[in-house]
Amino acid sequence: MATAEARHILVETEEACTDLKERIEAGADFAEIAKEFSSCPSGASGGSLGSFGPGQMVKEFDEVVFSGDLGTVLGPVETQFGYHLIEVTKRTQ
Repeated sequence: MATAEARHILVETEEACTDLKERIEAGADFAEIAKEFSSCPSGASGGSLGSFGPGQMVKEFDEVVFSGDLGTVLGPVETQFGYHLIEVTKRTQ
């Protein structure tokens, strides 16, 4: 079964999500941004979600995690929870 490891940052607006993505792409540390801005409890651990399989996250999140490039900040991705920046750190098929 496929598995992935990812970290994310969850915010309320697409604008905030885009701003944080620009900061990370300009050299800011993903984990530090997650700790400061993410509204998800995972923010305290740098946004880490650990390892999970298909179907364990909401559909929009899953689609990005299991098809997006590794090591790239992906998003904004809108879900029922808000807007996410996602970085897939590992994936197995």
